[in-house]
Amino acid sequence: MPRLRLLLVALALATAAAPALAPPASATARTPAVVVLGDSAASGEGAGDYAPGTRGEQGDWCHRSPHAYINATGLTPVAVNLACSGATSADVAFGSAAHYTEGSQAQQLVDVAERFRVTTVVLQVGANDDAALTGTGIACIRAFLDLREPPCRDTVGPLVPARMAATATKVEGAVRDVQEAMHRAGYAPSGYQLVLTSYAAPITENMVALQAVQGCPFSKADAGWGRTVLFPALSAALRGVAQRTGARFLDLDRATEGYEACTHSSGDQEWQRRLTVDPAAFAYGGLDAIGYHLGQESFHPSAAGHAEMGRCLGDFVRTGATTGACVAGVDGHDHLDVGAPVAVPV
Repeated sequence: MPRLRLLLVALALATAAAPALAPPASATARTPAVVVLGDSAASGEGAGDYAPGTRGEQGDWCHRSPHAYINATGLTPVAVNLACSGATSADVAFGSAAHYTEGSQAQQLVDVAERFRVTTVVLQVGANDDAALTGTGIACIRAFLDLREPPCRDTVGPLVPARMAATATKVEGAVRDVQEAMHRAGYAPSGYQLVLTSYAAPITENMVALQAVQGCPFSKADAGWGRTVLFPALSAALRGVAQRTGARFLDLDRATEGYEACTHSSGDQEWQRRLTVDPAAFAYGGLDAIGYHLGQESFHPSAAGHAEMGRCLGDFVRTGATTGACVAGVDGHDHLDVGAPVAVPV
């Protein structure tokens, strides 16, 4: 009898531990899905056709687009976009903070992962933390328009190392909360892929003549600094986060190279939006659209850019590589350069 009792206790303990070791058995019957969390670069800002309810209605300016890159990966029948324009790492992480009326993206992920069989989670965040890409862009524009202002590469440049270090700390917290969200939904670490991405530089020193009147009010020197220093510094910081958390890393720094804003005679040939003012924002957001929201799409990837990055992201996930980079080619497509492989769940 004692031996039987010990056996029953052992079986009970093993059964209790099972949910923490692997996704629930019913997960195999669920529809496979990929999920993206993060900020405007992931939500589809700049790609247009934003989903109703995210166009400014009731204060929700998340701007989720059906053209966002997560919808172009071809990895699964379903793509779920939880990203929200302007989000920070704190908006991704667990907590009570609300951004544009929406709560924690990690908590939303728990719900999604319980309804679908999530195979891949993509996270793109950090630009709105201490990296302050939007604020830096505004500083560069101000310096170009006001000759009394020093170049942004001189005012912001010395701050970059400290800003990126602080950003990395916050992004790492968000990554670990995303991992915790999947754990709460019953997934083992090997049951899904977590991909952290960097950002595509939207401007370059290689702009057309009279770039300011073409929609790019930046000096070419500051634009070159952004392309060669600022964005690579953020990529390096995010690569370090991926290494420390066990996430895969996809570098998008050069994903729109040669197709940045104001690099062609027509914006239709570019993968990054120029300075864009959208009066239609009033139709959904009312007077709340005055100011920032009117130009919210500016210097974000276009639908064409998202299509190329989405295809490259899909290729990266399929390779099983630990690290990779999407680099725009002269043939008008992004090409994947990969690092060491890892096991990819089926």
